[in-house]
Amino acid sequence: MAKSEITGKRRMRARNVSHSNIKTPRWQHVNVQRRRLWVPELGRHVSIKVTTGDLRTIDKIGLMEFAKRHGVKVA
Repeated sequence: MAKSEITGKRRMRARNVSHSNIKTPRWQHVNVQRRRLWVPELGRHVSIKVTTGDLRTIDKIGLMEFAKRHGVKVA
């Protein structure tokens, strides 16, 4: 199943709503990508599965800080 390794984001339950207002269940999937990111603190690349929203935050604050905020150890 698609799941972010740092934040744990997964698919969510949602509803399709037709023109006649009939609601049928469906899934909203997260956009999970496998990325190889450079970590200057470790001096090497790390491969992780993260959502595209997580990638935007990692670009801003860095992978180590992002992992620390979510209580995940990056090795």
